[in-house]
Amino acid sequence: MDPPSDDRSQPFQRITRWLIPNRSTALRQYRSRARIYDLELFLFEPVRQRSIELLRLKDGDRVLDVGCGTGLSFTALENLVGADGSIVGIEQSPEMIERARARADDNNWRNIEFVSASVEEAAIPYAADAALFHFTHDIMRTPKAVGNVVSHLKPGARVVAAGLKWAPVRTMPLNLFVWNAALRSTSTLEGLARPWSNLETILQELEVEQMLGGTVYVARGIVK
Repeated sequence: MDPPSDDRSQPFQRITRWLIPNRSTALRQYRSRARIYDLELFLFEPVRQRSIELLRLKDGDRVLDVGCGTGLSFTALENLVGADGSIVGIEQSPEMIERARARADDNNWRNIEFVSASVEEAAIPYAADAALFHFTHDIMRTPKAVGNVVSHLKPGARVVAAGLKWAPVRTMPLNLFVWNAALRSTSTLEGLARPWSNLETILQELEVEQMLGGTVYVARGIVK
């Protein structure tokens, strides 16, 4: 006979569920969002454009699209790196990466490699010139994941990360928007005040700008 469960642990479990990234929760979230993901992210296209601009990619560069989702960044990245460059799309959600592969096939992009794994466990195939983290809060709050990416970047490579953050005091009501969006797209609320903090000790010249009333950040830096 199984021992009775300790109900006293359940409130603690509910609290900690929001304190650290949870892969199972994230997989469920993106399984349900895959079909409408592109539409949901439409509002944030100016953020994507700004982020990719800050990568300062050139023809022939190799870039890591970390948490690539359905491949929404591919078109802009392809336009910059060209056929002589390459992209690695890293994504743990089977439903999302399936759509990313279809996007690459539909556009005949033969220079994109896919890694279907969590970022901390991803076998990244080469050292790249740049890395993009676009709305990947769980990844940004997982030091092992950030470390795996940075360890596969060349010295001097550029890193750009963008995503949700708590709005400053002067625009506090906008945090209702941040809260609702975070509940749909992240498995943890930890670190929303400074989502980029795991980059601070491993990048040089780290700069952070805010967009959309301070509800979104764009951080950029250079690998040491």
